[in-house]
Amino acid sequence: MTGSSEDDSFFNIPPNPSVPLGDNLPVLTRSDSSIGNWSPYLRDLHILSFSFLFTFLAYSALQNLESSIHEDDGLGSTSVGVLYLSLTFSSLGAPLFVVWLGTKRALLVGLSGYWVFTAANLYPTWTTMIPASLFLGFTASILWCAEGTYLTCAAKRHAISCNISEETAIGTFNGEFWSLFASNQVVGNLVSLGLLYYGKGSSGSGDSSSGTTLLVIVFLGSMAVGTTLAFFLTPQYSSYSTISEDSLPLTPAGNRDLAKRMFALLHEKKMVMLIGILIYTGLQQAFIWGDFTKDIITPAFGVAWVGGVMAIYGASDAISSVVAGRFSTGVPAIAAITCVGAIAQGFALTLLCFKQQFGGGGIDLLLLSGLAIAWGVGDATFNTQISALLGIFYPDDTEAAFAQWKIWQSAATSAAFFASPRTDFFIKLYVLLAVLVLSMVALLFVIMRQNGSGARR
Repeated sequence: MTGSSEDDSFFNIPPNPSVPLGDNLPVLTRSDSSIGNWSPYLRDLHILSFSFLFTFLAYSALQNLESSIHEDDGLGSTSVGVLYLSLTFSSLGAPLFVVWLGTKRALLVGLSGYWVFTAANLYPTWTTMIPASLFLGFTASILWCAEGTYLTCAAKRHAISCNISEETAIGTFNGEFWSLFASNQVVGNLVSLGLLYYGKGSSGSGDSSSGTTLLVIVFLGSMAVGTTLAFFLTPQYSSYSTISEDSLPLTPAGNRDLAKRMFALLHEKKMVMLIGILIYTGLQQAFIWGDFTKDIITPAFGVAWVGGVMAIYGASDAISSVVAGRFSTGVPAIAAITCVGAIAQGFALTLLCFKQQFGGGGIDLLLLSGLAIAWGVGDATFNTQISALLGIFYPDDTEAAFAQWKIWQSAATSAAFFASPRTDFFIKLYVLLAVLVLSMVALLFVIMRQNGSGARR
């Protein structure tokens, strides 16, 4: 490698001029700030966001229904548990695949597992759902590691192009991405609500199997749109700056160095303190996807209304993501916004401790909708602010940092789904409240120390 210049360091661009920048990837200079708030990287942000929207409006709605429509011997809950267990272990090696493939190709590979899992729901048996869940866990680990890396890289280059702070750009990019991502809950669940009612009506016997089949077919079409959009993404550099989308695979020595950098985060003090909040994000997602839909919504209003209530949750999540992203201007703002989300979910959990039985009346439906809104606010703040925080704390180890998030998050989600059939609902609520409080204390401690060290410098 040749020596790096001051400009190379500023732009975080590989100092070796022989490394290609990839197709249509512009070289930015400080003078590019004259273009105002627009940059080519906004195009990639929009494409990535809509690609995930079309893909996950299918998958998320289907996942919400797994524990309700596949109740035989716990097939639905078990398949989701296997999925997240596979995701946990696969995330250990996900950064290697992202660097080997490049972020764009890694995103395309990651999307393939969602096709397989959705198609398996056309013939849901133990021999189709479990292998599909294992494969999706593997590809999802690559997808989410690549997404975090791609989004952070694009946001940083946008900041350079528009002459704005990295923290502001990262917050804005995460706000838009997670807003559109959360919108999948609105669209997908409204589609599932309509089609399940249609299937029930057409069967004439209350059997919604025909509606479920039609639902899966429609969802596969939506995934086709999402995958097609991903092909139009511009290749981006990973945070391992010697690797580009068009470069050859790493050498064995490079592989070992990358693995060391990833596992080194397991002992890094800030990451150790963040583990609690990473675990909580997995537990709270498992609760809303599984326990809330199966134990609260379905007994009161029926399985078809799972889509309706979860659509409200998704709308709250989407709107809150935009707001959180706009106000996420640095580490202190991240702390304040995350506290708002923690209070919202803490309120919902406390209310559920006192009221767990809901009738089918309008008042109870409004109350359930309010709980869904509060949970959406919390989920939005956790997703946007943790994504921004990892991008700020670990600018040179982005793949490894996001892989750590998926390891702890998916491990918690998997454990929650496996334990769900054998755990009392009260115990689940108390565990969630305890983890929420302890993890927020640790998070705020890390942020205060970070601000203190920054002020001393």
